[in-house]
Amino acid sequence: MTSSSAGAAARQGEGRAWFGFREVGLDEKQGMVDQVFHQVAGRYDLMNDLMSGGMHRLWKDAMVAWLGPPRRAVHGYSVLDVAGGTGDIAFRIAGRSEGAEVVVADINGEMLKVGRARAMDRRLDDRVTFVECNAEDLSFPDNHFDAVTIAFGIRNVPRIERALAEARRVLKPGGRFLCLEFSAVDVAGLDKLYDLFSFRVIPALGEMVAGDRESYAYLVESIRQFPNQARFAAMIADAGFARVDYRNLSGGIAAIHSGWKL
Repeated sequence: MTSSSAGAAARQGEGRAWFGFREVGLDEKQGMVDQVFHQVAGRYDLMNDLMSGGMHRLWKDAMVAWLGPPRRAVHGYSVLDVAGGTGDIAFRIAGRSEGAEVVVADINGEMLKVGRARAMDRRLDDRVTFVECNAEDLSFPDNHFDAVTIAFGIRNVPRIERALAEARRVLKPGGRFLCLEFSAVDVAGLDKLYDLFSFRVIPALGEMVAGDRESYAYLVESIRQFPNQARFAAMIADAGFARVDYRNLSGGIAAIHSGWKL
């Protein structure tokens, strides 16, 4: 089930998209996704803790470590974090790279509210900027950022190819794209345990802890509909990125994909 459904998005009809296991109109999906994240914005860390057993924190650390932002960005270093409303990746980059400027772009205003409040609490509001915009139509000039990152967001984008093209457009020549996303488990036995945890445990925990079974069920389903590691790497290459590579995390439960604008 895991490997076959991971690429199911590639088989959807023209003008259609997957919302979990439901096929919906392409133009409908964004509003439906927005509603999910309006509901979970205040519990975003809890959501990721439930879905990853807390491992998402280590995976995000691994992503920023692979990005390798300069310790002292004396000549300027700018990063765009897409779909990063609550600031998890942005704060890690700002904490690791003195002088780096990080812009968080998210289509969901509720997520951005959480991120702005967290930035003020961390006294990073002078270095991390929050902008409401769509990953498919970024409101930034061409060749602007040294890096573009996105963590656990791209599977919710209705037109992934457009988001990849936009990420490449706003990158400077020589800039890097990094994407952290749930992926396809590639360890025998772990896949069955992961399916059991995902479909039985996570929605039940969502209902018990957050009073929201439906949103958590959608998020689990969206993982299974996302292209597996090789298919997503091919999509990144098709968008014009070079030297595309990926690293599996925790047996493929998540993966980091990397590409360069050369």
